[in-house]
Amino acid sequence: MDPCPFVRLTIESLALNLPLPTKSSPISRIHPSTTTSTPCFCNINIPNFPSQTALLPVSSSSTPETTASASGFHLDSASLRRLIGKQIPLRFSVYAGTMNRTCGITGIAGSKLLGRAVVNIDLKNCLSRSVMFHSGWIVLGKKKKGFEPEKNDSVRLHLVVRCEPDPRFVFQFGGEPECSPVVFQIQENIRQPVFSCKFSADRNSRSRSNASDFANTPSRWRRTFSGVRERHGRERKGWMITVHDLSGSPVATASMVTPFVPSPGTDRVSRSNPGAWLILRPNGACVSSWKPWGRLEAWRERGPVDVLGYKFELVTENNGIPIAESTMNVKKGGQFCIDYKVMKEYYGLCSRLPPGKGFVMSSSVEGEGKISKPFVQVGAQHVTCMADAALFVALSAAIDLSMDACQLFSHKLRKELCHEEHVSFP
Repeated sequence: MDPCPFVRLTIESLALNLPLPTKSSPISRIHPSTTTSTPCFCNINIPNFPSQTALLPVSSSSTPETTASASGFHLDSASLRRLIGKQIPLRFSVYAGTMNRTCGITGIAGSKLLGRAVVNIDLKNCLSRSVMFHSGWIVLGKKKKGFEPEKNDSVRLHLVVRCEPDPRFVFQFGGEPECSPVVFQIQENIRQPVFSCKFSADRNSRSRSNASDFANTPSRWRRTFSGVRERHGRERKGWMITVHDLSGSPVATASMVTPFVPSPGTDRVSRSNPGAWLILRPNGACVSSWKPWGRLEAWRERGPVDVLGYKFELVTENNGIPIAESTMNVKKGGQFCIDYKVMKEYYGLCSRLPPGKGFVMSSSVEGEGKISKPFVQVGAQHVTCMADAALFVALSAAIDLSMDACQLFSHKLRKELCHEEHVSFP
């Protein structure tokens, strides 16, 4: 099982250094020591990729006191084939003003351009080793072409740009998770079956699992199974999907351990009372006993945009470590992602996580009512055997099924998701 080549383009240590302002200059209201200053941000772009935006801390010294990072760019096999051997311009446009957001898109209307710069990138060596393209200050210019600095212009941008190999295993479900599909590994144009899935919507499956299956589950997590009040007709419970290897042995399971129920007086699952899944792996060589690996909570956010909220945490001996929490548009779907770099920045948790860094996994999730065949990427450094990859596949199935589990209770679920004795949820 070989991974596909990927490259991660990292953009970090971003900071801005400004000259002494004049009353007529666009930087006259910007100063690092004031909290009411005009904010600065940077628009980052490479050809044929969506642009990114990062807020810029303003520094008054040659060594930035604080810095920021951009999301970076992830280049897959197709992009690498297209770009290797070419000089790729990585463009930076720096503005002073407020970022305007409309429908999730950052705009620059009303902001003042402070300058532009470009860093040229060549990816030919990035598949085998880390390559540094720039580290330090760069002078910004204002010309639309060439990005040459103007005379006496001392607005400077500090940045670090590097790329590194980031190989990933790529999988795709052959059908919707509730239809018990085969899961394929994708390498270039080759699709090879590696797993099969078995989905169950048995409303009583949870009670069968309480005894031996979760014998080694910590008490904090066992309470989840027994502490939920039965709510016949107004709950979605008992869903389970088991991932099998090619020999037919179960290697991972996603089990709905907290039913998805509507909040009192509503028809939606709320953040205050989310449904939950456990992602489990076999307990040693015994396939009849499982131990928890991760826990996923999901709910439906109320607001101007209808979104699915989720939180994923690793299960340790005594507690859970949150490593992913976000939302995605219910109508459009989105990407479920785990990235250790992001978790380090926002939670400072990397030292307590399993070995590894950077990208961990992503999974596509289609919008409500759309046919979903999740496309899953897993960082090669986090996979030592097929069973490791199966855990991420089971997690992908769980987040995809959560979109259905959080569907408004005034709507009817498709038949594959309903127990034969109760095919709708009024």
